[in-house]
Amino acid sequence: MNLIRSEVLKVRTTNVWWLFGLGAMVMLGLALLFNAINADMLINGGKELDGKVSPEQAELLSAQAELVAAYLYTSGQYFGLLFILLLGIIMVTNEFHHQTATVTFLTTPRRTAVVVAKFATASLFAFLLWAITTAINIPVTMAFLSARGADHLLGDRAVVQAILLNLLAYLLWGILGVGFGVLIRSQIAATVIAVVLYLIGTTAAQVLFLLLSQWLDAEWILELQVIVPSIASQLMITGTELPGSPPQWVGAVVLIAYAVLAGLIGVLTLRRRDIA
Repeated sequence: MNLIRSEVLKVRTTNVWWLFGLGAMVMLGLALLFNAINADMLINGGKELDGKVSPEQAELLSAQAELVAAYLYTSGQYFGLLFILLLGIIMVTNEFHHQTATVTFLTTPRRTAVVVAKFATASLFAFLLWAITTAINIPVTMAFLSARGADHLLGDRAVVQAILLNLLAYLLWGILGVGFGVLIRSQIAATVIAVVLYLIGTTAAQVLFLLLSQWLDAEWILELQVIVPSIASQLMITGTELPGSPPQWVGAVVLIAYAVLAGLIGVLTLRRRDIA
């Protein structure tokens, strides 16, 4: 606990936490606006088809309503996870950038304990960001859906599941950030590579899998996109199983596997690395 308090102090006494927090709030507002516009279009389309569809189409519309609600209640996840990833990276690379790693490990020679404390602290800040964004998303989404004459679905099992899996995504991305920071000690290099992989890599992977599926005429290849961490996160919060997509639990398994791998590599690397 002393190590965790120390790590929290390191974050709290710098500008990183409030700058990332401010950025996350700005992106949350934009995400809510974007999701609300899409939801409004889908709700209007559903009203026009009300009573004019077959039972199968009605079931699809119901699943679509759950999907819309899930995305609204988890708005801001895409960039929120990026900020948590960067925070985890900086928690490690700051030690090397400001040359405090030597002092840290002289004070606490048990390096494994130090790394575990960083994992725990990154997870703590991830939980706080999830809690704040969720506390904003819930009333805003309920008010929006009620104003549009739609059910808020907050008590729906699929929606509750999406919100809780969103928490899991935040926690796992904090662990991924610490592991990534251990692998690449340079703060600039680590943050730049992480941002490029997250923002550009996600789109590039989607395009690549789409081209491969069309080239090989095999739609199942599109399901392999879930091996990309950011896509796995999006799959986790869909709120319902979608045609042509793997189940939600697959996204959770992929992210957990990445987090476990990052944790093991982080601990083993930092235990062996010559700090001086």
